[in-house]
Amino acid sequence: MPTFKLVLNDPVSGRAKQLEVKDPIAQRFVGLRIGDEIDGGAVKEVLELPPGFKIRITGGSGIDGAPMLPNIEGAVKKYLLMNEGGLGYHPERRGMRKRKLVRGNTISDQIVQVNAILIYPKDWKEGPIIPLGDKELQKLSGGEQKAEEKQQ
Repeated sequence: MPTFKLVLNDPVSGRAKQLEVKDPIAQRFVGLRIGDEIDGGAVKEVLELPPGFKIRITGGSGIDGAPMLPNIEGAVKKYLLMNEGGLGYHPERRGMRKRKLVRGNTISDQIVQVNAILIYPKDWKEGPIIPLGDKELQKLSGGEQKAEEKQQ
């Protein structure tokens, strides 16, 4: 019985929402790969999305904390010699390489976090699905007021 934390990113608002996805909804994600798209109705029990929305899988991490990489096929764990620019590895010094544990690009029951992004329909005219919070709205309105004060 897989259980995931689905981190859903909204590109319009720039916000992310973390959702707990349990069986049977989680079964819909098992076998999908990074880059695959699923209909937004698949998570309707957890988050209500209007028709026409899609969810694109962008990554994830396993139970051991190893990140999923899009260029490794299957639901496997491997040790790779990583250098600068590798996902999941940030070297202390330039030119440093290290063997790191990574996962393949396919979601299995060993994955605990799935990262995804909302794909809006082309004719969407309304606001973002994951709205801005009170703090962000205050920052936006406060930033506009400060700009007006400086002009005067």
